[in-house]
Amino acid sequence: MATAEELIEGARQRMAKSVEHARAEFATVRTGRASASLLDRIEVDYYGTPTPLRQLSTINVPEPRLLTVQPFDPSSIRAIEKAIQESDLGLTPSNDGKVIRLPIPQLTEERRRELVRVVRHMAEEHRVAIREIRRDAMRHLKELVERGEVGADEEHRAEGRVQELTDEHTKQIDELLKHKEAEVMEV
Repeated sequence: MATAEELIEGARQRMAKSVEHARAEFATVRTGRASASLLDRIEVDYYGTPTPLRQLSTINVPEPRLLTVQPFDPSSIRAIEKAIQESDLGLTPSNDGKVIRLPIPQLTEERRRELVRVVRHMAEEHRVAIREIRRDAMRHLKELVERGEVGADEEHRAEGRVQELTDEHTKQIDELLKHKEAEVMEV
């Protein structure tokens, strides 16, 4: 069975993954400027198979307020355009038969506030995930104590370390949130 150290290390790795996932999710939230990562969540119905847009095309940012999507297979341009229109990004694609252009409009104050709410909700989901990892680790520590594999002092120290990890990773998510909020609200 796992030792207290292994439990702590496992919790640390899972918490770090949660922070990385939060960072990746925040990157897909639209701000006032163009970013290829905006299109990361878009899946295109390519011959009946949902396929990530990145696998079907080259995405470029030629200007601060413009994205271009160039499909590898020109016959997929309609499906790509449809997937972008149906997404929650609120972008209007236009194509010339070879390239899809996505102008990134200036965000309204109301839309910015709405996006801040979305980002805060994402952050809260990741904080909850980190607290669940803490709860798991604490439960496993209790089991080790009950089986007599870990003493009360070691359990107390390990619980302290798990709490420190929880605080540290929650703080990282709060920092990511603060930066993303500032980015969204920037005009």
